Amino acid sequence: MIDIQFIRENPQVVKDAAAHKNIAVDIDKLLELDKKRRELLQEVEKLRKARNETAAQMKGGQPSPELIAEGKRIKETLTELEAELDPTEAEFNELLADVPNTFSEDTPLGGEDANTPVSKWGDATQRDIKDHLTWLEERDLVDFERGAKVAGSKFFYSKGDLAQLEFALMQFALQKGIEHGFTPMFVPNMVNGDVIGGTGYAPRGEERQIYTIDGEDLNLIATAEIPLTAYHKDEIIDVADLPLLYVGWSPCYRMEAGAYGKHSKGLYRVHQFYKVELYVFCVPEQSSEWHDKLMAIEEELLQDLGIPYHKLAIASGDLGAPAFKKFDLEYFSSLDGEYRELTSCSNVTDYQARRLNIRYRDSDGKINYVHTLNGTAMVTSRGPIAVIENFQDENDDV
Repeated sequence: MIDIQFIRENPQVVKDAAAHKNIAVDIDKLLELDKKRRELLQEVEKLRKARNETAAQMKGGQPSPELIAEGKRIKETLTELEAELDPTEAEFNELLADVPNTFSEDTPLGGEDANTPVSKWGDATQRDIKDHLTWLEERDLVDFERGAKVAGSKFFYSKGDLAQLEFALMQFALQKGIEHGFTPMFVPNMVNGDVIGGTGYAPRGEERQIYTIDGEDLNLIATAEIPLTAYHKDEIIDVADLPLLYVGWSPCYRMEAGAYGKHSKGLYRVHQFYKVELYVFCVPEQSSEWHDKLMAIEEELLQDLGIPYHKLAIASGDLGAPAFKKFDLEYFSSLDGEYRELTSCSNVTDYQARRLNIRYRDSDGKINYVHTLNGTAMVTSRGPIAVIENFQDENDDV
């Protein structure tokens, strides 16, 4: 959520950000509702004060007919204005929640094609190797057929060495986070609708990613970022306790609606996988620095594993609503010489904190919103692909 005062003072900046993010939201209508809401609030508060004063005059005596009539008039007018204020506030809040975060000045403009490589590491040499799915199926390490029989397409069983590799990668990523001062956490695998909306993962038409539980206000999480963000919902944190660093492990469930293409084969795009997520709550002045630190941890992890990659600055049209600035790390596939998404890292500024009411009290006692950041340390679906497609030898061994 964006500060409404910022929108009042910078309407064109907010309009441009929404347009560049390809998110349709009527800022002019929002400002009209804001003006109407504030005027109604002012009138309602004035009438409530008058009502209280009139009620006080009526106590302890015989009120005059004029005073009774005035009290009745105030009550009727107040009822009418409150009946107008409630839907106005509801419409205002709904529209405000649709406004995306702005983005940094150095964010590339455009869609996915405008994502810009800024650095790379490792030996990016294409070789004659087998794709990960062929390699795994030849060794009976993955079973999509039985996964489909049990749960539908894009579900699978990991077996034997693949299952052990997934465990090893998760443990390695968790330990890396712990070494850098992050507190390990297991998180709820389901969250309520307020949390989904608060983190900015509200379903949007064909892009819907969240599985919902019929008859319950519960949703399966698409990432540990969602429950980690909400961990301090409706709290005021002492500035002395910041930054707060968490590394969470969780299964992730994604509908992946319409997600088909050349990179959707095998493990690359599935409905269920496991992920280790790095998460930071900090003061606003430190969020840019923490973005760099999170990226450094993610790069260190891939370098320790020996996986070649490049770092990609994500363009405005590919950011999504919450992110202010985002980088992806894409691993190099020796199979076809292309880079493919593996991990990401976002500075969300105060966008999620405002929606979930996460604040801190500074040394002067002033209360402000924290900034939040998230970064993927490891994901079990794509991590094994990066290993298999970079470490096959001439004997097809990994």
